[in-house]
Amino acid sequence: MVRFLAGRGVQYAVVLLCAITVNFLLPRMMPGSPLVFLAGEDVGFLTPSQRAELLRSLGLDRPLWAQYLRYLGQVLTGDLGYSFQKGRPIGEMVAERLPWTLLLVGLALVVATAVGILWGTLVAWRRGSAFDLGSLGVFMFFESTPSFWLGMLFIAVFAVRLRWFPIFGAQTAGAGLTGWNLVVDTAWHLALPLATLTLITIPGTFLVMRYSMLTVLGEQYIATARAKGVREPMVLYRHAMRNALLPVSTVFMLNLGFVVSGATVIETVFSYPGVGRLLYEAVLNRDYPVIQATFLILTVSVLVANILADLIYPLLDPRVRPAR
Repeated sequence: MVRFLAGRGVQYAVVLLCAITVNFLLPRMMPGSPLVFLAGEDVGFLTPSQRAELLRSLGLDRPLWAQYLRYLGQVLTGDLGYSFQKGRPIGEMVAERLPWTLLLVGLALVVATAVGILWGTLVAWRRGSAFDLGSLGVFMFFESTPSFWLGMLFIAVFAVRLRWFPIFGAQTAGAGLTGWNLVVDTAWHLALPLATLTLITIPGTFLVMRYSMLTVLGEQYIATARAKGVREPMVLYRHAMRNALLPVSTVFMLNLGFVVSGATVIETVFSYPGVGRLLYEAVLNRDYPVIQATFLILTVSVLVANILADLIYPLLDPRVRPAR
């Protein structure tokens, strides 16, 4: 087991180093210079010495390899650096945005997993019925629907047309709300982004749960339980559903990484002040350190999800444990 974990640790370390390298190179491969976004229209009036001074203040006058080594050192020491645009420590900016992303992603993942498991169980139990076929059609639609399109559709219908929900933001600006009113206002702003992210996350769990249930329901021990006179609800929830949950645990971990990255699009569409929105603003302003930091957070979240899946799955299924 120790050898297995050590091997996986080396693999993930190599993947993380590759991801860090790509995070460093990707912003510098984008068109446009940070100077244009910092100086605006006045960039054309800067003298060569002023340009050189501005590049030196940003650390962009150094060779690429020197910039990379500096960035690598910052990552190893946990220093995310300073924003070109805001001049603030990126750690502070991420700390302000991260709770909003965790709230959105956490709720979406919990709701999507619960609905996907229950719905997948029920449709497998009633395989071939109109309920099964209709559910497959609905979730295949959401599976193939772009998240930004679904979000814009919700804004057009529920925010603009019906005016049931706000168009953007996480709280009503300047309202000075506290206590329960603040909770209600936050939930009101969260409703549409949460519904969008949840609907595009459910199909993965639903489809895996349905297929897993269909496989389990064909096993001999299910027929044995029925022959012994076990009641149908007991066969469904105690014998079939529990054994069908193993593949869903893997999907849950994969969804954890997917939902964090998928929240970037949702937060941008709804102007939700999370880490994804911070990444979008950084890309627009060519704010290299912020782009690197937010990409790093997304990368680490995916790796952590995969590590948890590697650790938890052998505990749930002894068949995949490494041989001693």
